[in-house]
Amino acid sequence: MKVTEITNLEFGKMVQAASQKLNQNADFINSLNVFPVPDGDTGTNMSLSLQSGAKYEREADTDAVGALSTALAKGLLMGARGNSGVILSQIFRGFSRKLADKQTLTAQDLADGFAAGAETAYKAVMKPTEGTILTVVREGAQAGLNTAKKSDDILAVMDAVYEAAKAALATTPDLLPVLKQVGVVDSGGQGLTFVLEAFNDSLNGRVAEEGEYKPDDAEMNEMIDAAHHQSVQGKLDPESIKYGYCTEIMVRIGRGKQIEHDFDYDTFYNYLADLGDSLLVVNDDEIVKVHVHTEHPGKVIAWGQEFGDLAKVKVDNMRMQQETIMEHDEDSAVAAPVAEAEVPDTAIIAIAAGDGLATLFKSLGVTHVVNGGQTMNPSTQDIVDAINNSKAKRAIVLPNNKNIFLAAEQAAQVADVPTVIVHSKTVSQGMTAMLGYNPDAELDDNQAAMEENLAAVKSGQVTHAIRDTELDGFDIKEGNFMGIVDGTIKVTDADLLKTAVATVKAMLDDDSEIVTIIYGTDTTEDVANQLQAAVEDLDDELETEVHDGGQPVYPFLISVE
Repeated sequence: MKVTEITNLEFGKMVQAASQKLNQNADFINSLNVFPVPDGDTGTNMSLSLQSGAKYEREADTDAVGALSTALAKGLLMGARGNSGVILSQIFRGFSRKLADKQTLTAQDLADGFAAGAETAYKAVMKPTEGTILTVVREGAQAGLNTAKKSDDILAVMDAVYEAAKAALATTPDLLPVLKQVGVVDSGGQGLTFVLEAFNDSLNGRVAEEGEYKPDDAEMNEMIDAAHHQSVQGKLDPESIKYGYCTEIMVRIGRGKQIEHDFDYDTFYNYLADLGDSLLVVNDDEIVKVHVHTEHPGKVIAWGQEFGDLAKVKVDNMRMQQETIMEHDEDSAVAAPVAEAEVPDTAIIAIAAGDGLATLFKSLGVTHVVNGGQTMNPSTQDIVDAINNSKAKRAIVLPNNKNIFLAAEQAAQVADVPTVIVHSKTVSQGMTAMLGYNPDAELDDNQAAMEENLAAVKSGQVTHAIRDTELDGFDIKEGNFMGIVDGTIKVTDADLLKTAVATVKAMLDDDSEIVTIIYGTDTTEDVANQLQAAVEDLDDELETEVHDGGQPVYPFLISVE
């Protein structure tokens, strides 16, 4: 069999098959995390990112493959989670830009698209590292170009791309010694290889027909719902919700029988702004998408119809949802009502998982906390929404996790207001960075001062191992605890308290003055107090603090200043 053209139908099948493939293999990809900790989330991030891209591709009103690839890239970008999700989005950003004007794809087009995707992905990473997803996409793309010179058969090109990517994936342990030490291949590279395998299978007719797998919003959210159940929102009185209906519409501009106005963004936006809050309006030449919290969903829908026909309508009763959430959180303390805050000139947005961490960040001057971090990286869209909905004139983002850097940087590029990133790798760094914030300083000056503070703190984490492995000179057993200091494992033991004490010892030096202990959901205040007493026994001149962070995954987060 020979194929010389990819139409919109074939392309749609390829994308949906890849989304299904990543969804089915997310747990396996997660298991390839180098550190044997329970926060390996590459597979989850890539799957959720591609599901967002696939949704945009399905909803695109076009039969041109170039335009469909543009929709895919846009959906990937807005749904991108973690570094792996952002890099995947950049691969298809380059792919789509190269092919934007194509009605269908030839073998040469396909090869050129992958080559452009590889080039864009490398440019998106400040310090590209071989032995990662970048190596896999580059080698696959080069094989595609080589094959396209000799054949106009799309199947031959796609097969060459996939086989070369698979071979490159196998070499990643030779390029990154830590992968060989642990005995795994690169997780991001594995995720991309699954995508290319699905493309190859789809073109060869080895997957189900389009339509048999179409992940919806509920499926996309299923992987992260559990983490939201214990959020601050779970403590909110349903009757205190001012605008009770989360309303989303998508309007095809200029189409339909009830059109009364030509589309003007300001006119469209200003009417909706008077109907509620949490308003987000995004449009291109053909589509406008709306998200708003309101008491009048019917008015939102009717307003949309004055500009075009409705491609999508979704209305959720948030008070009813809140009642359901509270039923799951009956044992949680009910938070006191929070007064509506003034709109700040500068929004400071921190990423953190845990009610206690959110409270700590806000006590330091953070204005908004995005729920996320370990096991649940927020998407680019989540961060953009936090920036835009803050209504501030400018924004500073504290990722508090290096796996969120790229998504935060992408968000800064598309946000409505000037935004900078302070590259905090840990919660401890994020909190220390806040000590350098000056509300009267310029945005760039604050960024520089806050980044300078990052080196003033040592960050420790205590968690448990999810598998046997040898790493950083330690023979680690599944279920044992590990003490990690600034990204390096320093101790492992079967006893949580012993591990935590040894971790603090590894962090102390002659200049140490303050030790902050933040305990999570996997330990208790009593054990935290025992740790505090043990630390004070090490050096009675140390000042110690204990806080309930409520964070998952890590029983203890420890900082030493």
